[in-house]
Amino acid sequence: MYCQKTAFQLDPTVTYLNCAYMSPLLKTVQEAGIAGIRRKRNPWQISPEQFFGETDELRKDFAKLINSKQPERVVVVPSVSYGMANVARNLPVSKGDQIVVAGEQFPSNVYPWMTLAKERGAELITAEPPDDVSQRGKIWNERILEAISTKTKMVAVGNVHWADGTLFNLEAIRERTRDVGAWLVVDGTQSVGALPFDVQEIEPDALVCAGYKWLLGPYSIGMAYYGPALDGGRPVEENWINRDKSEDFAGLVNYSEDYQPGALRYEVGEHSNFILVPMMLAALRQLTSWGVGNIQDYCRSIVTDSVNRLVAAGYQIEKDEYRAAHLFGIRMGKQHDSDQIKKVLDDEKILVSWRGDSIRISPHVYNTKEELARLSELLLR
Repeated sequence: MYCQKTAFQLDPTVTYLNCAYMSPLLKTVQEAGIAGIRRKRNPWQISPEQFFGETDELRKDFAKLINSKQPERVVVVPSVSYGMANVARNLPVSKGDQIVVAGEQFPSNVYPWMTLAKERGAELITAEPPDDVSQRGKIWNERILEAISTKTKMVAVGNVHWADGTLFNLEAIRERTRDVGAWLVVDGTQSVGALPFDVQEIEPDALVCAGYKWLLGPYSIGMAYYGPALDGGRPVEENWINRDKSEDFAGLVNYSEDYQPGALRYEVGEHSNFILVPMMLAALRQLTSWGVGNIQDYCRSIVTDSVNRLVAAGYQIEKDEYRAAHLFGIRMGKQHDSDQIKKVLDDEKILVSWRGDSIRISPHVYNTKEELARLSELLLR
């Protein structure tokens, strides 16, 4: 794979290494949004069938991206917190039970479990990262596995940690949750779209992803996959479009006790967003065309040399087997002046994020090896 910068409309004076914050829009996604606005301008162009057709396509494309053969298990959500709220409403947890999370997770994958644990008298167990940065990923994964016990009802983690890209071994975590009969709930926001994810291998009970980062979509739309454990559950909202036979507009007042099949009961009301859905659809189709594995390989190809140089100079970066190539943290030793580094990067218009004690670097296919080399040269200076 080669650099895809021309597929985007980026400011040539800026080096954007911050996709984990928010992705830029593909030109095709921008065009789909503009077409959606124009269509809404003349609402008679929107037929009743279009309330369902585009989201059906969106489900199929996301199912293909995560290797699910059941598009009916995929739904449109407005945010990760919404997707997690559906899980929290249906998780069988009671007094004395435990919920396990990784330390310093993004709040949308913590607050629902804090509230649920408080309401039900359960315990929230946090597997914290170690202080030893030399084996941080290895030890952290071990701590998550050790935290899972016969009292555990759910483990809620990301595929990679949002702040520094630490990889969590979902295969091992899934095996351990099966042993104790616990659910596995994955926040895929910082991985799905840039790192291969296979629901047939992992078999998560829920996978929830915001759309505006590595899925390259717009803000306020995301995708979720709900496994068999949530079949027959109760959604967080009761809306008309998720009910059986809602396609029949003339019969909507013939109220139904039944929901749409599969996981569609969990889909957000007004999911037929005539602007955001076509934008998300265009983004997913581009990702599928490129191939998520190819995206990860490309990111690895442009960061490896710079990572090796920085590690040799004393910067602390997680070992390859415990971090992703598209998102990683650079931790500074005491000899480095963080304020000075921030100023230099700002002056040079190199855009990154600062998360905790690390510089979070998150390149994509619009970046080049030369841009990563420029970043490393400035840090080495």
